[in-house]
Amino acid sequence: MPAILAIPAGMIVGSFATVVAYRVPRHQSFVGGRSACPECGATIAAYDNVPVLSWLMLRGRCRSCGARISARYPLTELAMAILFAASVLILGTDDVGQLALGLALCALLVTVTLTDLERRVIPNGLLFAGAATAVVIVAISDPGSFVERGIAAVAAGGALFLIALAYPRGMGMGDVKLVAVMGLYLGSAVAPAMLIGFATGAVVGVGLIARDGAAARKRAIPFGPFLALGGIVGLWYGDAMVTWYINTFFHG
Repeated sequence: MPAILAIPAGMIVGSFATVVAYRVPRHQSFVGGRSACPECGATIAAYDNVPVLSWLMLRGRCRSCGARISARYPLTELAMAILFAASVLILGTDDVGQLALGLALCALLVTVTLTDLERRVIPNGLLFAGAATAVVIVAISDPGSFVERGIAAVAAGGALFLIALAYPRGMGMGDVKLVAVMGLYLGSAVAPAMLIGFATGAVVGVGLIARDGAAARKRAIPFGPFLALGGIVGLWYGDAMVTWYINTFFHG
């Protein structure tokens, strides 16, 4: 039942994430103001703003001017619903604080992915809000883990900062700050999250080079989505991966 309830909740949060991802990089308020069609400026009615269903009923077009509505909106809402439901199933509901951290991290990573894909930017405001949310949840549910999470944030952010200094064209400061915030949420599980992010990015990079040759080396690829993917895997299985590694290589 909690996983089923997480689906509509995820859709609603996903709808809000698309608003935040659109407005924050453009320095617009996401708190007030009704959503409007970017083509004709017509205010979107509440019945045309129901996650997924409204897009399907409108056949992906604005009711007022007929302009196409990007499929990223329902896809984001569906993706968030799936992430929420999967997080409830994998993390369980016994530790409410851990589950709250997981859902908040999913919301942050999806929003960051949208801004990085569209604008090649990870807004500081999003990262600050994400960090503040993590601090509040941890303070309420598990204050004893602050030290571990703080060390993870500093270590992860510091490692990517050194990489950004050595290879500024391939790594931005937004990525550095993102992985530091991930450390607050994941603790030691941020290590496998980073490894998965780098591995996935490397595979995609090699694939592009194999397809396009030397021209692919000049193409800018946002790294935030790869870190976000690693963050999701780290959230679900990172602790188990860390435990396996320690027991395998440092047992006794």
